[in-house]
Amino acid sequence: MKKNMGTTDRVIRIMLAVAIAILYISGFISGMMASIVLILAGIFILTSFVSVCPLYWPFGISTRKTNKP
Repeated sequence: MKKNMGTTDRVIRIMLAVAIAILYISGFISGMMASIVLILAGIFILTSFVSVCPLYWPFGISTRKTNKP
């Protein structure tokens, strides 16, 4: 798998996942909405750690910096 996520993209996803977890723990979100949003947060964490977003591939998007001379 070719990495296609830059550092800024990864940090933003992790921050969103942490914010979602805080909202869930504090009881602000619950029920079906909480389940859906927690799954999304898990996907954010997973894609951040592997630096690959499968949704970027079909569109040819890459937020990773390239070192071209």
